[in-house]
Amino acid sequence: MKEMINVVAVSYLNTLPFIYGILNNKDLMSQINLRLEYPSKCADLFKSGEVDLGLIPIIELIDMPYSEIIGEYCIGAEGKVKTVMLYSNCPLNEISSIALDYQSRTSVMLVKILAKNFWKIDVEFFDADEDYIDGISNNNAGLVIGDRTFNLKDSFLYQYDLAEEWFKYTNLPFVFACWVANKPLSDEFKQQFSDALKYGLDHKALVVYEYTKNQNTNIDLERYFSTYISWDFDSQKKAGLKKFLSLSRNL
Repeated sequence: MKEMINVVAVSYLNTLPFIYGILNNKDLMSQINLRLEYPSKCADLFKSGEVDLGLIPIIELIDMPYSEIIGEYCIGAEGKVKTVMLYSNCPLNEISSIALDYQSRTSVMLVKILAKNFWKIDVEFFDADEDYIDGISNNNAGLVIGDRTFNLKDSFLYQYDLAEEWFKYTNLPFVFACWVANKPLSDEFKQQFSDALKYGLDHKALVVYEYTKNQNTNIDLERYFSTYISWDFDSQKKAGLKKFLSLSRNL
């Protein structure tokens, strides 16, 4: 019996087209076990070897003994992304501390790079607990990622989109996660997997319809997909990825 391939993906709205494409490929689904988690949990499962392939936060590429980026797609942004935000009630130069979202180590590294290399601010960073958003006040800022940001757009005086800030200083898009394997996979499987991802991206309108039909939401998912998320892992994104990893190693 052929060994199943364990796959993990991020459980945020920006992955819905990928998940749709995978779930609608019966042959592919017969070869994989699929689970959904938040980004840092995906990374932990990947590094422990519990999964073989995953949509992995790019910071994990630094110290992986074996990793191969699979396919032509990623979770990226060419400017604003809307779902990786630094919130505060004071301007950047008055921030004294930043609470770090436990769900993503890539975004944690990104805010540290921006603070040191581009914003030129000296702040205290600390790991946040689950209720940390309520503590964003005075000179204490907070990094918040994922779908929770949709409900916070009017909650704070100052809002900094980290992908937009990255683009402002580097003129490069930012890659948050790539499909990465931690063991060799057959060319046939990799092509089939990539085809499934493409199918999902080609049917984003149907993904939006299916989601909004079943969810009571005020999120403009169509605009979010078309304006803020960029899925093609092209040469510019590869350059942005390379620069981010270089700055991370030197932080």
